[in-house]
Amino acid sequence: MSEFFFPKLKSVKALTPFRLQTTWSPRETLEVDLAPVLRRIPALRHLLDPKVFPKAHLTEGGHGIEWFDAELGADNVYAWAKEQAGEVSHQMFDGWIHRNDLSLTTAANALGISRRMVSYYRTAQKPIPRAIWLACLGWEATKPEDQELPKALPTAKQYALAHA
Repeated sequence: MSEFFFPKLKSVKALTPFRLQTTWSPRETLEVDLAPVLRRIPALRHLLDPKVFPKAHLTEGGHGIEWFDAELGADNVYAWAKEQAGEVSHQMFDGWIHRNDLSLTTAANALGISRRMVSYYRTAQKPIPRAIWLACLGWEATKPEDQELPKALPTAKQYALAHA
């Protein structure tokens, strides 16, 4: 986990089946369903055992959640919880930056925000507003060549061809 990742995990409580209730430093409580992750990653499948999963607890320092021999980083758990709650995660935002080969500065210019806000969004220090995420998607759909904004969006067919 990056030392720049902001929300700190304060508590974790196992729910059934394979859900966790997580409490974070900014007084935010989120539930996360880990079943899809545990089924997808062979090394974690043993956590699907109903006798093992409830033994989830914080790692020392609260940087993750662990069982006897398995651990999940707090940044991943936070992102999964945000996405399952229908919100934009810092990992989604960071993926947009990398997918489009942007720096903090070029991402800030593309979105019309400060470089500092881009950094805050990437490290989950500030929640990503829906309008910012929609701007990311719109920018990606149009890929403006320079600072001039497009006058129209591509058709669905043009978008599909550009992203095939």
